[in-house]
Amino acid sequence: MNDYKDDAESTRKKVFIKTWGCQMNVYDSARMADVLAPLGYDRTDDQTLADLIILNTCHIREKASEKLFSELGRLRALQKAREVKGVKVKIGVAGCVAQAIGEEIKNRAPYVELIFGPQTYHRLPELLLRGARDVGCVLDTDFPAEPKFDFLPESQSHSQICGFLSVQEGCDRFCSYCVVPYTRGAEYSRTLTSIIAEAEVLVANGAREITLLGQNVNAYRDDSVGAGLAEIICELSEIKDLLRIRYMTSHPLDMDDALIEAHRDVPKLMPFLHLPIQSGSDMILAAMNRKHNAGQYRAVVERIRKVQPKLALSSDFIVGFPGESESDFEATMQIVRDIEYAQAFSFKYSRRPGTPASVMSEQVPEEVKEERLARLQALLRKQQTDFNKACIGETLSVLVENVSRRDGYMFGRSPYLQTMRVKGDVTMMGTEQKMRITQAYPNSLDGEWVPEP
Repeated sequence: MNDYKDDAESTRKKVFIKTWGCQMNVYDSARMADVLAPLGYDRTDDQTLADLIILNTCHIREKASEKLFSELGRLRALQKAREVKGVKVKIGVAGCVAQAIGEEIKNRAPYVELIFGPQTYHRLPELLLRGARDVGCVLDTDFPAEPKFDFLPESQSHSQICGFLSVQEGCDRFCSYCVVPYTRGAEYSRTLTSIIAEAEVLVANGAREITLLGQNVNAYRDDSVGAGLAEIICELSEIKDLLRIRYMTSHPLDMDDALIEAHRDVPKLMPFLHLPIQSGSDMILAAMNRKHNAGQYRAVVERIRKVQPKLALSSDFIVGFPGESESDFEATMQIVRDIEYAQAFSFKYSRRPGTPASVMSEQVPEEVKEERLARLQALLRKQQTDFNKACIGETLSVLVENVSRRDGYMFGRSPYLQTMRVKGDVTMMGTEQKMRITQAYPNSLDGEWVPEP
């Protein structure tokens, strides 16, 4: 029996998946591993041992294509070195960059055997079969008529303590700077039944927190049962061993009454919300095609904070959008001062080929963008530090996720998504611990464990 097991294990192959970008890509990478498992692939963290290497790319970040081709150059050297030893290594490119520039990848990196977009990774078995049969690269960047979620297997791997679950994909908003509608397609929502079923598997496999994901997650709608995002949250809250629920990323105009009230009525829904505004200037918001103005954003925030006064807010900001004047930028600074954020992501505007903003006149000089971004980030950094310092003396619940790099400590997060260190051992993983906060830093908190009475 042992000999048979050893022979079986020796036939297994290794897949290395490198993930760039958002949590949606993290989720997609995990599901790729699930699709490949029945084909004899086990996931590895060591690319030098891999038979198949997949780069799951993101087109949101600056210079995404340059970073991809730089990484492909390094992998080509690894591929050649393994070939000398008689090992054939397949290289694949997945995700949004693959969707956007698949033909360019095929032409510039002919050693890449698989190129597929974020809507077609459920076809990986077929793509690998075609790759074994045909000479050259297999390219699949279609938007298939069938929803990929209907073809994905049940997750095979042990869940992380904090798991991700895609409930919605694509976007119909068409912000003028964004490639998502072109790389992820139109908005599509999964059925409520399939979402709850996957959540139950995640929890059974060890997840204690689930973050619901979508490019525009609060646009979720299952019309067959009249369910929106609030209904998913309420259903998930009934799962016994699930301790925490989060969701991202949201659009201000899709924060409906039911979702806002869920922040008051569902204790498992964490008091933290990522709600991007991008700019505080109405003129720039209109140029961005955000379809809301600063006043509407402020009103949404006021409504949520009225039902959940402890809410911590996060946001996204783009600095130096075409046509942005100093007064436009000051409007962004003012809305940050007025609303106050516990966390935020801020970036210089960079052109994305094929988007309306990329051909707009009045592109802002690079040095102006850099100077404005420095000012904005200094303000956001101060607000985050002040928010963390305000927690000193409070007792917060910490969900323990993993072992810390510091000996004798574990790593966890507060309800506000702050990183925290907990003195303890692996027996605490997946549990909530009460911590009295004693120290606050720009990106983390320290505290003392408060024993249960």
